[in-house]
Amino acid sequence: MTDTFERACAVTDIPDEGVVAVEVAGAEVAIVKSCGQIFAVQDECSHAQIALSEGEVDNCEIECWLHGSRFDLRTGEPTGLPAYEPVPVYPVRVEGDDVMVDVKNPLNPEALR
Repeated sequence: MTDTFERACAVTDIPDEGVVAVEVAGAEVAIVKSCGQIFAVQDECSHAQIALSEGEVDNCEIECWLHGSRFDLRTGEPTGLPAYEPVPVYPVRVEGDDVMVDVKNPLNPEALR
């Protein structure tokens, strides 16, 4: 099986309880550090196509700044309206100082639309 992980950023690029926007293999991705973990989600709110990377991060959730939709960073599931569709969540691994993301194999493929 081919390894489809690609470098997204350095671990030090991501603030604690914060987010950085990156492009990985042509996909816009929000790399998020929350609850002591690193997550990767599609950088677009499923409600209004707004960059999630511009929102607030807290307690393993990210909030869209425009209408307040919230998403669980572990599952992509919405935890606050008005969004009702999930956002794609991507596998993440840390190699040395690098954050590696696999945008070709989302953890929740049903979220792709």
